[in-house]
Amino acid sequence: MARPRPRITRDPNIEFIDDKSGPRVVHFGTRFREVSLPRGSRVIYPNPPMEPLGNVKAAIRYAINHPLEADPLYAQLRPGMKLTIAIDDISLPLPPMVLPDIRQLILTEILDLCAKNGVEDIHLIVAVCLHRHMTGPEVRRMVGEKIYNAYWPDRLYHDAEDADNIVEIGQTKYEEPVRLNRRAVESDLLIYVNVNLVPMDGGHKSVTVGLCDYKSVSMHHNTKVMHKCHSYMDPRHDKSELAKIVDRMGAIVDEKMNVFHIETALNNDMYGPALKHLGKHEASWSELDRLKFQASNAVLERVPEAARRKILESVPAPYGVIAVQAGKTEPVHQRILETSFKQYAVPVKGQCDVLVAGIPFISPYNVNSTLNPLLVQVMALGYLFNFYRGVPLIRKDGVMIIFHPCQEDFNRTHHPSYVEFYHRILSMGTNSRDIHKYEREFAENPDYIQMYRKGNAYHGVHPFYMWYWGDAGRAWVGKVIVCGAENPRVPKQLGWDWAPDFETAMDMARSHLGKSQPEVTLSHAPPIMVCDVEA
Repeated sequence: MARPRPRITRDPNIEFIDDKSGPRVVHFGTRFREVSLPRGSRVIYPNPPMEPLGNVKAAIRYAINHPLEADPLYAQLRPGMKLTIAIDDISLPLPPMVLPDIRQLILTEILDLCAKNGVEDIHLIVAVCLHRHMTGPEVRRMVGEKIYNAYWPDRLYHDAEDADNIVEIGQTKYEEPVRLNRRAVESDLLIYVNVNLVPMDGGHKSVTVGLCDYKSVSMHHNTKVMHKCHSYMDPRHDKSELAKIVDRMGAIVDEKMNVFHIETALNNDMYGPALKHLGKHEASWSELDRLKFQASNAVLERVPEAARRKILESVPAPYGVIAVQAGKTEPVHQRILETSFKQYAVPVKGQCDVLVAGIPFISPYNVNSTLNPLLVQVMALGYLFNFYRGVPLIRKDGVMIIFHPCQEDFNRTHHPSYVEFYHRILSMGTNSRDIHKYEREFAENPDYIQMYRKGNAYHGVHPFYMWYWGDAGRAWVGKVIVCGAENPRVPKQLGWDWAPDFETAMDMARSHLGKSQPEVTLSHAPPIMVCDVEA
């Protein structure tokens, strides 16, 4: 028997649930859950993927030969010059894209142009800032075999704790120091290759944050700044204090250095063939789509957590490149943002009392790793909450219901300081203004510094930044309820509530709100979307 089709509005991104509607699918870490929403609930879907560029290599060549407010790249290259090329790390895109990675394509074009113009003194920098250093195989996958063999590891690096190779180039009028990688500063030309996955990527953030050290990044990655951000995904200065500070620091970079930006935008085609149905409205699923969902979920339910992660990590995303721009920082970034918002922006009328969302297995901070409790927190209150412009999708003091198993699972190679932060710091309180006094202790811990510099660990201070990233959401949302938490101690440690199932979670939400029929919205993401919310 065919499934009844729910009512869908004229807006293809918005669906209202009626009595005949079937369940909607949400991410549950490395698994998926079906949830039956109350009658009248609203489901918001991302836009379909935009059509990718027909010839990406040609688009790259055109961009670097016809840059915005800058000389063509070939005109800036000369024999004997010192050239540095910085690239984004594997924190994006998510999941990693089908090969060849766009960074490999751009690097290949640049290096071929350098060879034709006699440029030999070339270094590559992976702009990790305080993220973990990438492994050799991770770098190889990103830049390709030929570039990897030519540059790794002597000329493909960045170390924010290498004091001899960090230099201060100036301070803003607010005494914010701009401290960057020495090689980049002393180069005749710095080229930055960016992948813009969300609106807060790219622009001045690329160089000013990607190539800086703790002293510099602490100027904006702190609880005071986070509380002044209306939305991290709205880069206008009256909306994001973070963007405002980064831009004024970036102005010093552009004044003191010769920087040539190459930015790219991707569509949201993140699901490979085996999971393509997850990007569709469930109402449009064919019988084959439903069979695929049931089969894949059955497999994921039967295997251990590590095997589930390995299965999902093995499925790269068939992202398509939808824009390439090159030249001066601000005009390049503005053009890329315009294209990005065409892909991601979804108009939404009205806020909700209850926001329902699933938390996927991957974030910018656990590629090839585990999504530990602090990263579950940053995905919910740092990212999902902030994917809006205008006003938040959820009303002030509303309820967020998230789906995640919430296991106390930490990768001690990648996130050693997270373990201490979770067990020791959060046991003393969850208010960032109270716990920030311990930040410098973690930042200067010699063991954590050594694991960052010589291993593949995130910097010791990084869990503080992940906690601060949730500050704006914590200040706005009245209650967070985790549905299906397998370890109830995790939501308790995070300052959240938990419920064994969705029906119980909804009862808790009604009690908190004092409403028998609250307005419920399900954010059917990923893929990424930014809701343009009109109250």
